[in-house]
Amino acid sequence: MKAVFITGGTTGIGMELAKLYLLRGWKVGLCGRDPIKFQESFLTDREHVSFYPVDVSDRTALKAAIADFSRVIGLDLLIANAGIGYKFKTKVPDFDWSYKMVHVNLLGVMYAFEAALDVMIPSGKGQLVAISSIAGYNGLPGVSAYSATKAAVLKYCESLHLDLRKFNIAVTTICPGFVETPLTATNTHSMPFLVPAPRAALLIARAIEKKKMVYAFPFFFASIVRFLSILPRTWYRAFMGLRAVNYSKE
Repeated sequence: MKAVFITGGTTGIGMELAKLYLLRGWKVGLCGRDPIKFQESFLTDREHVSFYPVDVSDRTALKAAIADFSRVIGLDLLIANAGIGYKFKTKVPDFDWSYKMVHVNLLGVMYAFEAALDVMIPSGKGQLVAISSIAGYNGLPGVSAYSATKAAVLKYCESLHLDLRKFNIAVTTICPGFVETPLTATNTHSMPFLVPAPRAALLIARAIEKKKMVYAFPFFFASIVRFLSILPRTWYRAFMGLRAVNYSKE
């Protein structure tokens, strides 16, 4: 039996991935901050799923959880999915929330990878996956720290992809567009090409299985965002200053 540990696995993309891997016969470990969400989401098949009430910004607790889960059958796959976004997209950022975002979206990935490598390097195999975002390709208005942390995750994984090949460990970065989750439910603006969470999980699992270095979706939306990333930045700033695409508020 293969084993996967998923951070932020009690809602949204993480929950759908957990259910998908359970259906495929994997042993699944989850962490989240709310045990009630776990109990509501996983009423059956408790034999093959383990829950740890851990905040990913707590390095020691997260390392202990992953080590405990991996103790019996090892760890084949780690998916660092936990993340937070801005509830309100304002021109002047909420700095307290921005600092928390760095701890969850960036350091949470690092802590999870660190714990997984403690298991994977000695075993000589494994795969690390981080959920970034297409928001990481450009500095988007109103979500400064979110774009920054997702960009950092993208480049962090790119480096690890090069470094960890010698240990037979694959590294995959997933960059979704808008996915229908509790995180995006608070958005008051339009969300083009919105993808249902179960569909997103299937696409992500397929990319993981193929061990892609980077997978951005949906394809057309991701292509637009990538095109914007290679524009001269004066052109990009002029485009993003248009009211139709600039969602930040005063």
